[in-house]
Amino acid sequence: MSDVRHVLVLPDRDAAEEVAETIRDRFTVPEEPQLVRDALAGEDDAEDAQWLVVVEDPDGRLDAAELDDFVAAWDGWREAH
Repeated sequence: MSDVRHVLVLPDRDAAEEVAETIRDRFTVPEEPQLVRDALAGEDDAEDAQWLVVVEDPDGRLDAAELDDFVAAWDGWREAH
């Protein structure tokens, strides 16, 4: 078993919250996804922040290409590790 973590990058909080809710139903993830605000370097304005949805995938069963397509619907992307 390997520890796999998928980081989905979204343009705003609303999109991140919707992705976090929707991903649980669509992919049946075992743990609640975490929302993380990722401020751009040197920026304090919330408008200049990206939001991350961190999805734990301890069994490595989530397909990266499916996640890419899924998050693209919200103008987001999956960070490749």
